[in-house]
Amino acid sequence: MARGLRDGLREDLFTGVLAYRPLRPMRLEGPVARRVPRALRPYAAWTPHAVVVCAVLITLLVGVTDTGSVFALVPPAVVGLTLLRPILAWWLSLGELVLLVLLGGGYAYTSSGIGPGVLVAHVFVMTAVAARTRPRTALWMWLLTAVYSLFGAVFTSFDPAMGPVLVLSAVVLLVVSVVQVRASARHEVAAQQSVTAVERDRRTLLEERTTIARELHDVVAHHMSVVAIQAEAAPYRVENPPPELEQAFATIRENAVAALTELRRVLGVVRAADYQAPDAPQPTLTDLDGLLRNVGEAGLTVRKTVIGAVRPLPQGVELSAYRIVQEALSNALRHAPGSTADVEVAYVLGGLGLRVVNTAARGPLKPSQGSGHGLTGMRERVAMLSGEMTAGPTGDGGYEVAAFLPVPSAESADEAAEAGR
Repeated sequence: MARGLRDGLREDLFTGVLAYRPLRPMRLEGPVARRVPRALRPYAAWTPHAVVVCAVLITLLVGVTDTGSVFALVPPAVVGLTLLRPILAWWLSLGELVLLVLLGGGYAYTSSGIGPGVLVAHVFVMTAVAARTRPRTALWMWLLTAVYSLFGAVFTSFDPAMGPVLVLSAVVLLVVSVVQVRASARHEVAAQQSVTAVERDRRTLLEERTTIARELHDVVAHHMSVVAIQAEAAPYRVENPPPELEQAFATIRENAVAALTELRRVLGVVRAADYQAPDAPQPTLTDLDGLLRNVGEAGLTVRKTVIGAVRPLPQGVELSAYRIVQEALSNALRHAPGSTADVEVAYVLGGLGLRVVNTAARGPLKPSQGSGHGLTGMRERVAMLSGEMTAGPTGDGGYEVAAFLPVPSAESADEAAEAGR
């Protein structure tokens, strides 16, 4: 413990005594700083410097009134030095007090002890240094000042009369230390909240990707299983098939089985230990009416509009489109209870367009506060399909989600397959 105290004293008051540490402008944070008019903020940042300048003027006024000597300029100069070298300023202030003891009072000595100009300057210096350092430094400064007072009162004939100064400085330093500890704790809490929010978003993103990977595994595994079964059964549907055809179908089946095994090995690890695949098939856009009916029963009025000729789409696109509409309507239920939603499904050239728009909340129910993770999941699904998505508030207080999921044409798919071969 003694070694730790010694190292702390050396680090706080002996290391970097001559270091140049200019006082930086104040950061305008907190509720009080935010109330400062925008035109005055560039000047308000220099408030700490203005406070030190005022302390210099007060010290000068007290010293000149008390002594009327040219030496009264020394304490204000030491106070002003805290703007550039705070630790050096404190040592000079303490050395000034020690010098008065050794010289029997000197320029600021009165019959009752040290003059008020020097004492006011010392309190100002300790306050300025404590505000720019850690609370432990304030404790060391106060203890050394108390040791000086005891030394002057016991071992010399000069009584510095530091009792009121020690009480006043203890209160001031305690207040400064409490403010510093509170500001440091608030900063740490804000930093921890920021880290927690980032980790929460990252975890939600991973969970959504895991869900997508599970659904993708189910979709692709189903199709690969169908390919393997049809390739195995195809030779038996042809009477006396040539050996080349049998070999081709055997190769197709082997590749399908190998791809299915590799798919299950790679994507199957994302399943939890207690995860069970759903017995029912994955939902598609044909199940959208049931979803809208359920949402309507929950209190959200929904209107559906289909644009273009309805045509079958890849199962991954159908599933992602269903999930996007489902999440958008769920957000409307949570954040805009009592509102009306319009769902547009557009079968356009080159893909599928989705648009879900809801009005502002209506009725006695209060909107719930969400975390925005539903939008993260929708963006992940759109990005998986190389699509585009926009989401944001509307002019009337509602919210709009629009997405486009590209669907390659048959010719493009054949060209891609040919390029893969």
